[in-house]
Formats: sequence, structure tokens, C-alpha cells
Amino acid sequence: MLTLHYAPNSRAGRIVWLLKELDLPFEMNAMRFHPEDLKSADHRKRHPLGRVPVLDDDDVQIYESGAIIEYVLARHAPGKLKPAVDDAEFPAYLQWFHYCEGMVMPPINTIVVQTLLLPPDRRDETVLQQAKKLLGKALAPVNEALQNQDYVAGEFSAADIMLGHACIMSGRLGVVGDDMAHLTAYIDRLLARPACAEAFAA
Repeated sequence: MLTLHYAPNSRAGRIVWLLKELDLPFEMNAMRFHPEDLKSADHRKRHPLGRVPVLDDDDVQIYESGAIIEYVLARHAPGKLKPAVDDAEFPAYLQWFHYCEGMVMPPINTIVVQTLLLPPDRRDETVLQQAKKLLGKALAPVNEALQNQDYVAGEFSAADIMLGHACIMSGRLGVVGDDMAHLTAYIDRLLARPACAEAFAA
């Protein structure tokens, strides 16, 4: 049985979404997004930095959301939610799968720190505005790529779970502007998927 160690409003939502898309049974160890839970001795045995998600699969324990997604697809859902290596969409799949963590998530992390995690007296408005500007620039190529297609690599794939989760979070942070109509439609399309809606409601 798969067990997902999870906290709300985190990258662990990607794994809930993935497992529900694949209809794989799993148990969830739901924790608070709080140091008392995430930095506890028990959880640090699972992840040395006290982060989520962490996935248990019998004697395997793995963390990092992208690595977990690749692991689940390879071990439990071969051929699903990922184009074949010789498919014309495979390069786009790889690109957008990794673009998320490389380009989109860093400014999101800064925005979250500057608006939610730091106490008001330690927040820096200049840093916040720089992060919002950087996030807008990072999302512009995604908006352009979606101009003539519903998903980033042909059919719906795990790249949409990785990148789509970050796009939805960007929208909730108020950074998806009116000039990003294709990205807005993409977010709506993803949230209309039952597995995605359930993951964000978890």
C-alpha cells in the first residue's frame, strides 16, 4: 500500500492529484503545515529537512514531488500520463515537467515567504514585488505555449500535474493577469478535472 505524507498548501498536492488521476489506492498521513509536525523527530526520519511530500511504498521511501511522480509512473502506471520516448511530444513533456521547479516555483516560494510565512515586521515589499515580476515573466512562455493546445504536451500528462499545480497556485497568489487568457483557461480546465479538484480540496 502506498502511503503519502502530506501537508496542505504544499507540493504534496501534486501527488494526491496524480494518485487520484491513476485511481491508485493510497493512505494519507495528513500533517499540519507547521514546524511541530513537519520538523518533528518522526518526520525528519522520513525527510531530513522536514518537508513534504514523502511517499512510502513498502520498503521504498522517496521524497521530492517530481521524483515521486516519475517513480509512481514507472513502478505503478507504466505507459500512463507520459508520452513514449519516440513520441513527438516527449521533448515538450520533459521541458515543462522540469520548467516548473526551475523557473516557476522559486518566485512562488519567495512570494509565500513574504506574504504568509514571515511576520509583518520582517517582510520586504521590494523583494515581494521583484518575485511577482519574475513569476509573471516565468508564466508568459506557458501562456504562449497554450495558445493552440489544451495541455502542455499534447494529451493531459504528468507535466500538467507538475506545472499545472504551480500555475493554479500562481493564480491564487494573484499573479496570473488578464493578459494571460490561455493560462487562465488552462487553470480552469485543470480545476474541472475531478482529481485536481479533490487534490486542492484535501
